[in-house]
Amino acid sequence: MTTHISSHQRINILGVNISAINMAQAVEIVTGYIVSHESTYVCVTPAHSVMECQHDPTLCNIFNSSGLTTPDGMSIVWLLRLKGFRNVSRVYGPDLMLAVCERSNHPDGFRHYFYGGEPGVPETLVATLQARFPKLQVAGAYSPPFRSLTPEEDQDVIRRINASHPDIVWVGISTPKQEHWMAEHIGHLTAPVLIGVGAAFDFISGNKRQAPYWMQRSGLEWLFRLATEPRRLWRRYAQYPLFAMLVLAQELGIKRYP
Repeated sequence: MTTHISSHQRINILGVNISAINMAQAVEIVTGYIVSHESTYVCVTPAHSVMECQHDPTLCNIFNSSGLTTPDGMSIVWLLRLKGFRNVSRVYGPDLMLAVCERSNHPDGFRHYFYGGEPGVPETLVATLQARFPKLQVAGAYSPPFRSLTPEEDQDVIRRINASHPDIVWVGISTPKQEHWMAEHIGHLTAPVLIGVGAAFDFISGNKRQAPYWMQRSGLEWLFRLATEPRRLWRRYAQYPLFAMLVLAQELGIKRYP
C-alpha cells in the first residue's frame, strides 16, 4: 500500500483517528493529492463506522491508514469541537462529492469514475452531476454485482477503471465493504485518490430520499434514515447508545485506545 498521511491533525475516537477538518480543507487536501499524484484513499466516518471498528481491527487499521478519515456525522463533529477544534465541520459523503465536482467543473478539471450503486444508479448519478456541473469530466461509471467478484471479474474491473484514466474513483458500496475495497485496490488502481461515499450515489441520483437539511445539521439524520429503511438500518443505529457510553469511558480515562 502506498498511502500518504497528510499533516492535518487526527484525533483518537475509540481508536479511530479522525481528521479534524472542515469541508473546505477536505477539498483542498483531496486536490493536493491529485495534483501531486499521491496514491491514497478517503474514508467518510460517522459514529456507526467507528463502532464497526470495535470488532474489526483490520477495518480500524484501514481507517487509520487513510489519507483522510473525515468527520461524517454530527456526533463526531461535536466531539472534535469539544476537544477545541472549533473550525471542524461535517464532511458528509454527498456534500464532499458535490464540493469536489464543483471544484473540478471546468474543461481541464479532474476526471471522475463512479463505482457502486444498484444497476442504473451510477448512470443516473452521472446525468444528475453533469446537469449541475456541465463541464464535469466523467471517466466512467460501473455498478458492480452485489456478490463478491471472482478474481477474473476483479481484474477486469481494475483494467476497466485504469483504462479510463480517472483522477478520482468514487466508491459507493456501503461501509465497511467500501473501505476494505479501497484498501485492497489502492495499489492496483492508477487513480491518485479513491473516496468512499456510501449512500451518496443513491442520494444525489434521487434513488433514495435524503434527510432535510435541518435534521442533518441537528444530528437527527439517523432518525430519518431509520424511519425510511428500518429493516436494513436498525442494527446500525442500535449501537449509538453504546457509542456514547464508550466515548464517555474514553474521556474519563476508564478505557484507553491505542
